[in-house]
Amino acid sequence: MWSIAVAVAVAVLSAPAPAGATGSVDLKASINATNLAGATEAHPVRIVPGRPVTIALVTRNGTSVPVTVGSVNLEGRIAGLTFFSFDTLVRFDVPAGQSKSLAYVLDTTSLKGQATGLVPTSLTLSTPSGQLIASQPFVSDIKGSIISVYGLFGLGILVLTVLGIIEALLALAHGRLSVNRWRRGIRFLIPGLGVGAVLVFSLSAFGKWLPSNGHWFIILAIFGAAGFVIGYLTPTPPVPGEESDEEDEEEVDDPGTAPISEVPA
Repeated sequence: MWSIAVAVAVAVLSAPAPAGATGSVDLKASINATNLAGATEAHPVRIVPGRPVTIALVTRNGTSVPVTVGSVNLEGRIAGLTFFSFDTLVRFDVPAGQSKSLAYVLDTTSLKGQATGLVPTSLTLSTPSGQLIASQPFVSDIKGSIISVYGLFGLGILVLTVLGIIEALLALAHGRLSVNRWRRGIRFLIPGLGVGAVLVFSLSAFGKWLPSNGHWFIILAIFGAAGFVIGYLTPTPPVPGEESDEEDEEEVDDPGTAPISEVPA
């Protein structure tokens, strides 16, 4: 009986606030004494891989039930892809209507090989079962290496885009494109998307622009549409067999090759 009671108590304490609970859980966080709420593209949080960062949290439970925090996650995502994630296991309870503080040092050595440049980042609190409690989005400026997962990913897109453009231009030069305009448009749409992706990743990696809030998708759409229009307007290649038919017609219509009728003496 005691084991069952303990199990039930742990489950209740570990569960997030129910839907009917009033209020919410608020998170105030800082990295190296920089408030994350004010970390924007113009004033990002600077993180140097290899240098430990101090993360300080203040969790305020504004609900009517206690909340148990099981982990803190620092994650950077670009264009829907996760390029770095640091998950720190913690365990503390925040009673209803009260606040709890936590400070710890995070080792960022592995970050050098994961990302570089401006990255949309978030710091999230989760229950021991993995359910989200609270999140604080912010912008980080990662002083990593271009030879990282993020940098190599962008380089791979660049190589594939260049190859796609060359292949499409060669097909155009040799008349190997489809006679269907829509198919020709799609043929050039893919390299157009690649050019947009290279622009997004390059500007982000060199710290010139932040690909967040769907802006990266708009750029991809613009360059993809431009590629489609270029392909759609390319000259229609001749259908196989038409050239030989036209040459035969020219030979028949050529007066220099017409037969000379004999005139009787």
